[in-house]
Amino acid sequence: MTMTQRTTMTRRTTGPARLSSGLARIARRVADVVAECDYAQRRSFAIMTNPDSYVIDRDQAPDTYAEFLFRTSGGLLEEPASAQRAHGRFPA
Repeated sequence: MTMTQRTTMTRRTTGPARLSSGLARIARRVADVVAECDYAQRRSFAIMTNPDSYVIDRDQAPDTYAEFLFRTSGGLLEEPASAQRAHGRFPA
């Protein structure tokens, strides 16, 4: 056997191996889409239920400490770490 024949033989993949790698790639993409939809749903729920969204003068500072506590009583979104933001991952 020559060198080119050996490298050709080692690079060949069988039908089932190609099929399984293709299915794994598709499954990874589907999982990424589901994770992104989950993140968007959680974010929109947090924004919709945030009491500060329904205040008339939300660009003004709160007048009292009680109003401040009410405005900040909604769920807070955690910012992802910089390493996760750099790779396009969403917070859990």
